[in-house]
Amino acid sequence: MKPVFRPGRVDAAPAGVGVMFNPALAGFVEVHADAIDHLAVIPDRCWVDPGPGRPGRFHPMAAPSALIDRVARHVPVVLHAIGLSICSADIFDEPYVLNLERWRRRWQASWVSEHLSFSRTGADHEVNAALALPVPFDDEVLDLVARRVARIRSVLGSPFLLENGVSYVDIPDQAMDEPTFLNHLCRRTGCGLLLDLHNLHTNAVNHGFDAFDFLDALDLAQVVEVHVAGGEAMMGFHTDSHSGPVDEPVWHLLEALAPRAPSLRAVTFEFHESSWPRLRADGVLAQIDRARGILAAAVVAEAVA
Repeated sequence: MKPVFRPGRVDAAPAGVGVMFNPALAGFVEVHADAIDHLAVIPDRCWVDPGPGRPGRFHPMAAPSALIDRVARHVPVVLHAIGLSICSADIFDEPYVLNLERWRRRWQASWVSEHLSFSRTGADHEVNAALALPVPFDDEVLDLVARRVARIRSVLGSPFLLENGVSYVDIPDQAMDEPTFLNHLCRRTGCGLLLDLHNLHTNAVNHGFDAFDFLDALDLAQVVEVHVAGGEAMMGFHTDSHSGPVDEPVWHLLEALAPRAPSLRAVTFEFHESSWPRLRADGVLAQIDRARGILAAAVVAEAVA
């Protein structure tokens, strides 16, 4: 029986397993709708945005929108936005937030998530880095994000989650470590966490810390959704490339997390569409089955304890 996702709240149903939609999955999500408990959608891939201040901004694209419309009749949807840039010092794009709410209502999405990062800068002449850039974990950033989360939550009418990011360089002289920052942010604002376990694994490898210690320091009751993915080694780094199947250490992190995260409602497998020839439908289904098995084992362990 699939978990019940009710729009506008984080439901108390058991956690389910789904996929992050990408163009390679267009046929998969219709043929195998019964194999997924939810579909995570990047709504930015369903519209054209010519930029702030342009007339008639956010033009829907017919094909992807219609596909998600069809799937959403049978499979619960959650939104994973990429364009808000919530940590930009000089930009807060309220029209973007209002547009998110329109699409959340269109698909009755159970929650909306974004990245705890920034990609846009320059209020007068905007520049977009086209990737999620990390921020220092200090009180100034905490104050900035907290104000914006309050406004976003008031607009969305649904739970709002923030995702931990990847950093390939050390930011010196930070006031707090990442788990402490995330704990403060959730308690202060009421937002939840989308804990990307591959991001955590990537940072642990590249910065030389223990990912399990990170989990011990984090308030796992704030974790609503988890992402699992794979990556690759490149030039001395582990990269967050979302390539192929989930990395084995990420499965071990999920095994450690699942019994200890009482608010967990969704585990989402994500991969870049370029990996589809490597995975195909059978490979995606195998990742879903493995995640579902880990969740089932956690339920059994909780019942026995």
